[in-house]
Amino acid sequence: MAEANLEKLFHETLKDIYYAERQILKALPKMARAAQSSDTKAAFEKHKDETEGHVERLQQVFELIGKRAQGKTCEAVQGLIAEGEEIIEEFKGSPAIDAGLISAAQAVEHYEIARYGTLKTWAQQLGLKDAVGLLDATLQEEGATDKKLTQLAVSAANMKAKAA
Repeated sequence: MAEANLEKLFHETLKDIYYAERQILKALPKMARAAQSSDTKAAFEKHKDETEGHVERLQQVFELIGKRAQGKTCEAVQGLIAEGEEIIEEFKGSPAIDAGLISAAQAVEHYEIARYGTLKTWAQQLGLKDAVGLLDATLQEEGATDKKLTQLAVSAANMKAKAA
């Protein structure tokens, strides 16, 4: 059995977020199609493009640590994506759909922010300077996406849902 240390924990968590990002890539187009507002659709489409970059950065981190890029089932993200699918089913065509989709997307963003923040810290402690930069770039993008989603919710989606 491999030694259970920070290096192994880093690798296992890297596999977790790699799986999560690949699942998110599949979910974002569905969310964009379900959204009513062109701004919400555009936000999901933009984040899909960014997520493709996140996957590429993760592949670079795997390369840096000399491991094959592979995922490990992430039950947390599977659950969050399932919640988003439930919102689509329950609120499809409703004025509340965008507010619901944004809330589901933010739950995913917060998970990713937590994971990338942890991985960045561990990479620093393991002396993986190049990995720190890659992980931080993604962490910054995830935070910016979260802020953009909050702006969309507050400026339009929540009010539209409330007025209905």
